[in-house]
Amino acid sequence: MAHQLSYLFCTRTSKDLAEKIAQHYGKELGKINFQEFSDGEFEPVLDESVRGGRVFLIGSTFPPADNLLELLLMIDAAKRASAKSITVVLPYFGLARQDRKDKPRAPIGAKLVANLLTAAGATRVMTMDLHADQIQGFFEIPVDHLYASTIFVDYIRDLNLENLTIASPDMGGAKRAKNYAGHLGADVVIAYKERKKANVVEEMFLIGDVVGKNVILIDDMIDTAGTLCKAADILMEKGAKTVRAMATHGVLSGKAYENIENSKLLEVIVTDSIPVKNNLSSKIKVLSCAPLFADVMKMVHEHQSISSKFII
Repeated sequence: MAHQLSYLFCTRTSKDLAEKIAQHYGKELGKINFQEFSDGEFEPVLDESVRGGRVFLIGSTFPPADNLLELLLMIDAAKRASAKSITVVLPYFGLARQDRKDKPRAPIGAKLVANLLTAAGATRVMTMDLHADQIQGFFEIPVDHLYASTIFVDYIRDLNLENLTIASPDMGGAKRAKNYAGHLGADVVIAYKERKKANVVEEMFLIGDVVGKNVILIDDMIDTAGTLCKAADILMEKGAKTVRAMATHGVLSGKAYENIENSKLLEVIVTDSIPVKNNLSSKIKVLSCAPLFADVMKMVHEHQSISSKFII
């Protein structure tokens, strides 16, 4: 039986990352023709035959909603072009913060996105550091949930810091921080925050000792960076020697760049799951998740186990 061919395509806003993934994967990105109408409507058309093949569609679904719609139209195009399987590669899964009904009459956006991807024709989803692990259960198709820890742990080791302490900027990230600390043989501290509304932290308290420690704050995303900068201030006030931050997704909206530049953070490390304007702050460093995705995509295509890619 002939080996199933693989094809790689991407959304327009994820092209930089997709090109790196394609380079590591060893295959060129497929061409897409975009027809744009004067009212803003667009139509992506796959410019090569994908009949009977495995299609990888790469695209992070950060706002605006056009990015999600573009991906859904590409899935539909691949399905109607008789692709045998359609793997949607979502380095950043948008709307993941809407993972539960936490107030009356609120939507569960993450579940809606899962339904839309499946209805469009996706047969598999590959993503990284979901805001909540249970989002995997919103899908009736296989989900490969990767972790940036495979990228970050090596970077932390190369820093060769004495008295290393891993910190979580909130209670929700305590498990993640504990896993990193266990893997690196470090201590753990947790910042407890009280929030009255989204993106605004009222008060913050620290659980644990940081005197003389080199602290690394670990989170899944940085949005306005308000929580992170406030946590860094408290850690320094409590006697930390240095404070760095690591987050998988650099959403970096609002005054995020300004907040980071004016904060007590020594360095902020993110991946390129979302395009980052790292020239706006000298403190931001971007590590690529392209090799991780390319390796896992190749393993999936060749029906190999991907367990080796899960270190934490």
